[in-house]
Amino acid sequence: MKRVALLFLLTVAAIAVFFLLNLLLGTVRIPMADVCRILVGDGGESEIWRNIVVQSRVPQALTALMAGAGLAVSGLQMQTVFHNPLAGPSVLGISNGASLGVACVVLLSGSVGGVTLSRMGYVGDVAISVSAIIGALAVLMLIVVVARHVAGNVTLLIIGVMIGYLVNAVVGLLKFFASEEDVKAYVVWGLGSFARVSGDEMVLFVLLMCFLLPLSMLLVKSMNILLLGDEYATNLGLNLRRVQTLIIVSSGIHVAIVTAYCGPIMFIGMSVPHLARGLFRKSDHRILMPATMLLGALLALVCNLIARLPGFEGALPVNSVTALIGAPVVAWVLLRRDRS
Repeated sequence: MKRVALLFLLTVAAIAVFFLLNLLLGTVRIPMADVCRILVGDGGESEIWRNIVVQSRVPQALTALMAGAGLAVSGLQMQTVFHNPLAGPSVLGISNGASLGVACVVLLSGSVGGVTLSRMGYVGDVAISVSAIIGALAVLMLIVVVARHVAGNVTLLIIGVMIGYLVNAVVGLLKFFASEEDVKAYVVWGLGSFARVSGDEMVLFVLLMCFLLPLSMLLVKSMNILLLGDEYATNLGLNLRRVQTLIIVSSGIHVAIVTAYCGPIMFIGMSVPHLARGLFRKSDHRILMPATMLLGALLALVCNLIARLPGFEGALPVNSVTALIGAPVVAWVLLRRDRS
């Protein structure tokens, strides 16, 4: 347990360090002393620096922190309920549902309404977030209904993948008939970004995730029983279908909220649970769940920092950075675990 406690302390310390680096580094480098004065509300620093830190970098860092934790927990829940190491937040098509909701609003706004949503500023951002939540929750409810009428997890998994393909086909048709500007706006949204959330939206997003993440800990005991196998879990008196539905709903809501605010962020949900298992060497979800939360937050902060490194015009797509950074790390952890 000393090793586990040390790993938790190191992870929390690393989160604090990278959170601070997210405030210090970017296209404009701000000294640490000035950042500290801005955070405590002390006067004397540049107004431009204050706006950069308060209105841009702090919301980005908090968004990355919460989004990474939410996606990582969602991936762990999916891998546990389906007993599949390749399962992730998008495995049941919930992310695709959010993309469909955004596509219906963004790609049809110019063709049907004659108004390009990407030019509507705050109203357009709110419309995109709401449409993403509606699309994701619609697919989630469909999955829950299907889950009550199928016997095996594999069947449900395949149906979820087919729903994802169907949604992608519909999005492709919408792209074909949409204007070039609307397609570009949709593609930019699909690249994922932690920079879209600011002001009241950021506060609401953080509050939602602070409420949802502790609730996911209530499923830890049931997830531990699921590790024993479906038949053994049933013999222990676990209502298998009810627990699986609750875990899927919990995972789906995490994905819906994060996708609505940040776009479809790939790889974190699938990779971080493997990283947590490899580093902590535990299968007990009482340890694995908080470890996955912390490592997901840490990886998201690292990726957000790399995406905004000095020397780049604007910011790199977060999805590209998550794959470039996360894939080698997870491959190394899995190879190391197999050797041991």
